[in-house]
Amino acid sequence: MNKYSPIGVFDSGVGGSSIWKEIHQLLPNENTIYLADSKNAPYGNKTQQHITELSLKNTQELINRGCKIVVVACNTATTNAISVLREKFSIPIIGIEPAIKPAALQTKHKSIGILATKGTLSSDLFHKTAGAFAKDISVIEIVGEGLVPLIENGELDSQEMTSLLKKYTAPMIAENIDYLVLGCSHYPYLIPRLKKMLPQHVTIIDSGQAVARQTKNILQQENVLNDSKKTPKLQFFTNTSVNTLQYLLQSYSEKTTIQTLDF
Repeated sequence: MNKYSPIGVFDSGVGGSSIWKEIHQLLPNENTIYLADSKNAPYGNKTQQHITELSLKNTQELINRGCKIVVVACNTATTNAISVLREKFSIPIIGIEPAIKPAALQTKHKSIGILATKGTLSSDLFHKTAGAFAKDISVIEIVGEGLVPLIENGELDSQEMTSLLKKYTAPMIAENIDYLVLGCSHYPYLIPRLKKMLPQHVTIIDSGQAVARQTKNILQQENVLNDSKKTPKLQFFTNTSVNTLQYLLQSYSEKTTIQTLDF
C-alpha cells in the first residue's frame, strides 16, 4: 500500500459526493477517485444479491485503479454488502450507515426521524443498530421513495421534490421529532430544503464527518497518510451524464476532473 495512492469512493450515483467533500476537507492532500454508478441508481429498491454484485464491481474497479482504501459512500451498499467486500478484498473498506446512535443518545423528545431508502431500512445491519441504541425511543422510519432519481437529475428545487419532502416530513413533525437522521448519502443535498420545512428545534444529522474521521484514522493506523504538498489529483467518473456532478461540484471545478466511464 503506497501512501500516495488514491482514496477510492463509490456510490449508487452522485450523492456520495457529499461524503467525498467531507473527506477532501479533512484530508486535502489526498488523491481521490470517485465512481458514480448512476446507471444503476437507486440501489435502495434492488435485491441484496444485486446490490452486492454492484458493490463488488465498483470496489474491483477502484482497486484496479490503485486505490489504497475504499469508502462505500452509500448506506444501502454498506448495510447490504460490506461484510462480503471485507471478506473478498484485503485493503481497508470503510462503510457508512445512518447516524442512529448520536440521535438516540441526544434526543430530548424521545422521538427521532429516519429518512432512508427501502434497502437501508430493511437491512439486518440497520435493525441491529436501531435495536441496540433506540430501544426506548419512538423511531419514525420514512422511505424516501423518488428522492434519489430527482437528485440524480439535478432537480433539487423542483415542485415534485418540494411535494415529496412535505409528504415525508409531515409524519415526523406530527410525532414531534427533535432529530432527523439522513440515511442516504444523496440526502445531505436536501438539507437547506428540509430546514425550511421542519421546526427550528429539529437537528439534522448525516454520517459524512464521521466517515471522513474514520478514513483518516485507518490511514494513520496503516501509516499511509499522504504528506505530499503536491496538488492532489481529484478524479470523478460517472457511467451516465456528467451534468449533475458538475453542478454539485461547481465550487471545486478548478481542482477536479469529471469524466464518463463505462463500468
